[in-house]
Amino acid sequence: MRRHPVSSPEPPANQGTRNDWVTLKTLFPYLWAYKWRMLLALTFLVGAKLANVGVPIVLKKLVDHMTISADNPRALLVLPVGILVAYGLLRLCTTMFTELREFVFAKVTQSAVRTVALQVFRHLHALSLRFHLNRQTGGMTRDIERGTRGISSLVSYTLYSILPTLVEISLVIGYLVLHYDVWFAAITFGALIVYIAYTVAVTEWRTGFRRTMNDLDSKANTRAIDSLINYETVKYFGNEEYEARRYDKSLQNWETAAVKSQTSLSLLNTGQSFIIAVAVTLILWRATQGVIDGTMTLGDLVLVNAFMIQLYIPLNFLGVIYREIKQSLADMERLFTLLDQHKEVADRPEAKPIEIKGAEVRFEHVDFSYETKRQILFDVDFSIPAGTTTAVVGHSGSGKSTLSRLLFRFYDINKGSITIDGQDLRDVTQVSLRKSIGIVPQDTVLFNDTIAYNIAYGRPDAGKDEIIAAAKAAYIHDFIESLPDGYDTKVGERGLKLSGGEKQRVAIARTLLKDPAILIFDEATSALDSKSEQAIQAQLKEIAKDRTTLVIAHRLSTIADAAQILVLDHGRIIERGTHGQLLAANGAYAQMWERQQARQEVPASSPRPDSEDEESAAA
Repeated sequence: MRRHPVSSPEPPANQGTRNDWVTLKTLFPYLWAYKWRMLLALTFLVGAKLANVGVPIVLKKLVDHMTISADNPRALLVLPVGILVAYGLLRLCTTMFTELREFVFAKVTQSAVRTVALQVFRHLHALSLRFHLNRQTGGMTRDIERGTRGISSLVSYTLYSILPTLVEISLVIGYLVLHYDVWFAAITFGALIVYIAYTVAVTEWRTGFRRTMNDLDSKANTRAIDSLINYETVKYFGNEEYEARRYDKSLQNWETAAVKSQTSLSLLNTGQSFIIAVAVTLILWRATQGVIDGTMTLGDLVLVNAFMIQLYIPLNFLGVIYREIKQSLADMERLFTLLDQHKEVADRPEAKPIEIKGAEVRFEHVDFSYETKRQILFDVDFSIPAGTTTAVVGHSGSGKSTLSRLLFRFYDINKGSITIDGQDLRDVTQVSLRKSIGIVPQDTVLFNDTIAYNIAYGRPDAGKDEIIAAAKAAYIHDFIESLPDGYDTKVGERGLKLSGGEKQRVAIARTLLKDPAILIFDEATSALDSKSEQAIQAQLKEIAKDRTTLVIAHRLSTIADAAQILVLDHGRIIERGTHGQLLAANGAYAQMWERQQARQEVPASSPRPDSEDEESAAA
């Protein structure tokens, strides 16, 4: 038997350790997958800015042509048709190239958003059960929503605002250097440097407020979602106002951070406006002085003024855009942090699909713990021969349901091995393993969809006749047919519109539809009344024939005919044998049997024994 490394608890996410460059580096491959579209979009971007810079130049020529001077006394009598046509064409080209850029790049942006969202979704499903037991659903969904929106915003602001502005600034400064006094370029370039430095410094300071807002927003959303999911519990204890106060406290903290973020924006905008105002004033002063000195024409004055107007508008929004980019990066940081989550349970590179022959299951000297300080299973060793039924019983916390989770490989064991037909679960692909196993859990959670959808989830490609056959086998067909919408009836959030017994029968039906080689019944009839339980038990025994079956039971009467019964106590097998052998041994099993037989003599109005599941607390 090959040795396998000991599994270790999943490390926490590296929250907050990413920087902006790491986030951008993570995003870039998703965009570069469409490199030809990117390059074409950049070509259109440069074309649009060349045309835009050309507009003031043509306007200068038009003004100079129309200006009356000693050299051109009849200027007003000649219509400069060519210059007017050139002006109109440049205006048209500016718009046309801009739209072509957006047309070409739209697929890149949306495909990147879709690809990242899909990868995060798949990655979350690939993470271990430990991660999902510790997650905060409301906050995580908000992080995903903001992160995917942040990708679209980042690409949009960068390609449609920042890059065009930088290209236009470069063209304008280059033109000023070549055609005018160096002071024009120096003032423009100096103002740009001061503007960018001020914007970056203040925005970096403000980004802390945004991250705080994101964190508090996620916590508030988590609290709201958790409260709504547990709606009935809130109602049972009349704690609506208590929940509202808790939610409002979270919102108050978010409000404080939001106010700081908004008020600091005023400081940013005021400083930016001051820098731009000083730069434009200095440029116009130099241009006006040049006209007075005769070194510049009125067309030159118009040209410089037009350049400043064209630069002023995007520069005025540069701070807002930079802030939005920083906010988008902060949003994306939390999204990509989800991708950084370590896969505790992952397929080996050489893993192969499992080959089911007889479906013999074997636990060999298995040790397991959810946490290093609390071990759950100790040297558990047993086998389930192919086509037979093995039942596991024991008190709450003994480790019964842990066996099913390990068989599904939701966790990796610390020591020993679990095999199916001699194949170690760590050497086969998880997809093929889980296709071979079906489970009817104690606590059935359904999708907020139709009954037909939930039954068909066992095998999504099943036809309507197969769904109905599975429902009949689970004794739920007549109930479904009695509903106004039949199989199209919506079951509500987590299936709350159905009773516990109805949900469990739906779970039985979808497991029957899956038709697996190995079956696990984890208190499969715990939510049923006595009459339904007897009917379902008979059906479960029928479908368990010739299948390898693991039954996790609390009521011993349901597993009396099992080929093997294991008694767990604090993670150790303390007894094993058939029902008759265990009764004859007069040990722990016999005592449990006597207690349950005594309870059955209690009047029917007395409550039935509660079912158990230790892992929800242990995990």
